[in-house]
Amino acid sequence: MKEKGTQLLCTFARKNKFMEIIDEIKNTYEISFGRIFVLENLDNDRELILTYNIDKEKVFGETMKNTISIHRKKQTNTLYTINALNEVVSLLNDGKMDANYEVDWEKFRNMLLVTDENGLKKIHTKVFKIIDPTTTLQDNSNYPELEK
Repeated sequence: MKEKGTQLLCTFARKNKFMEIIDEIKNTYEISFGRIFVLENLDNDRELILTYNIDKEKVFGETMKNTISIHRKKQTNTLYTINALNEVVSLLNDGKMDANYEVDWEKFRNMLLVTDENGLKKIHTKVFKIIDPTTTLQDNSNYPELEK
């Protein structure tokens, strides 16, 4: 039996596929709290980062491509994976893991922290739009900046 509750997910999307990805999210998950946050990736102007909470009990298929589970530090609007958090602690604590180490989250304000083959990756973000998943989005015409 699956654990009850919600899970914060993050889907990476090309700007020109924005509408298709929103539809796919809506068809795959039941969105909790009625919002999909669309973040600009300030380090890659062709990519958007979509974050949303899902009801873990109501997934209508496989996990979507380019989607990861993340956590959020509300006070600094920092999003992170557990692997990235472990990497941060190790980097800031002389290479040592310490479950009690207190991270200065201000250093990571408005960032998504993930890891790749090179270690910690910091992606600077900015809220672009908040979408109500119960509404229908027809096309990108309301978002000309997404036509790139």
